[in-house]
Amino acid sequence: MDMRDLTPFIGTEITGATIEDLRQDEVFDSVLERLAERELVVVRGLQITPSEQIELARRIGRPVPFLMSRYRHPDHEEIMISSNEMRENKPVGVARVGNFWHQDSSYVADPAPYTLLHGVNAPSTSGHTLYANAVDVYNRLPDEWKARIAGRTALHSVAKRYRIRAEHAGLSVAELRAVIAQEHPPVEHPLVCKDPDSGHEYLYGAPEYLHSVVGFDANENEEFFSLIDSLIQDPDHVYVHRWTPNDLVLWKTATTYHAATAVEPGVSRTVHRVSIVSADQWAA
Repeated sequence: MDMRDLTPFIGTEITGATIEDLRQDEVFDSVLERLAERELVVVRGLQITPSEQIELARRIGRPVPFLMSRYRHPDHEEIMISSNEMRENKPVGVARVGNFWHQDSSYVADPAPYTLLHGVNAPSTSGHTLYANAVDVYNRLPDEWKARIAGRTALHSVAKRYRIRAEHAGLSVAELRAVIAQEHPPVEHPLVCKDPDSGHEYLYGAPEYLHSVVGFDANENEEFFSLIDSLIQDPDHVYVHRWTPNDLVLWKTATTYHAATAVEPGVSRTVHRVSIVSADQWAA
């Protein structure tokens, strides 16, 4: 089993590992150490079952059922299926998810701190996943902006990415906004946070889940959102994960921005995702 850094700014890659290797405490502890230091760990070509994916998730914390039950694995409610495949003329999972830059579930009050993704059927030619480090993004902010956002909070909302359902047919825009506000009221988080693993400050918020920075006017929000978009998407600071069969990818949700790219027409793609809450959240 070998480990190497993927980029100077994010990620460690592990090759040659098996599920039996990861069941060894010293091996798994080294994986968690790399995760704490590098935000993202990729285990290449790990052949595991859904049960074994949940087993690994439980080594980190507690896997939690996905919010939308219709996209859960039929035998394992903790697994969300993201897939463009059909079975018996029914979607296997949600076909299009996470195709924009975000930090997982920042629009809820207490997001799960870890995400574990397994590439069940993931092509290497398209459907890549892009990753950026929120510590690195904060470090590249101009000093002027660091001063302007110091001590500020921001409102996070799912409104820009809310999925319209059949029962919303006939609603006006104002009525739909009211539904979204009732189902997913905005939550407030500090804009600059400190990573408990490294002690480094990081930027918490991506424009697609940010409603506004508290105290900024519309022009200031637009200017700030444009700036952080450019920093997050800077190709010199983005790791492009080109999937190979059975890759397992684990990341820290608060400090890891990510986005899924499009899958080319006619190509199948299925990944299994598990969200993991920490021991503190579990106890609560």
